[in-house]
Amino acid sequence: MEKRILEILEEDARLTPEQVAAMLGKDPQEVAAAIRRLEEERVIVKYQTLINWEKAGNKGVAALIEVKVTPQRDLGFDQVAARIYRFPEVRSVFLVSGSFDLSVVVEGKDLQDVARFVAEKLATLEHVQSTVTHFILKKYKQDGVILEDQEADRRQVVTP
Repeated sequence: MEKRILEILEEDARLTPEQVAAMLGKDPQEVAAAIRRLEEERVIVKYQTLINWEKAGNKGVAALIEVKVTPQRDLGFDQVAARIYRFPEVRSVFLVSGSFDLSVVVEGKDLQDVARFVAEKLATLEHVQSTVTHFILKKYKQDGVILEDQEADRRQVVTP
């Protein structure tokens, strides 16, 4: 039941325990208790609204930064990642496979703001070997949601 509750809330976090219970055919108090337990165990970490900031008029900028790191003895990448994710500009940090070690998503008010963060804060950290910054020019889909308005299909129907 908990897995199904998580799937339902991931799709729409605004649903009440009563609505989730109705969808599952379960007792609302049982579902509410399960949700509380999932929150206490930090399985449910945060309820979040996905906003298309471009449509809301936000002129901010985001960047995906590849970070090459020297792993620390007995700690691996965890301590360096923790130093990076504590910066307020950082939205996400992932340990990844491939030619770099960490993928860092950063937001700033403009290109210079992000560039300053990389040059003054990120690249100067001990154990950071190199960075490559990719500015996000446009978001088409985020967290499984298509952000663009769907244009109507204007092709003419062809029948045999």
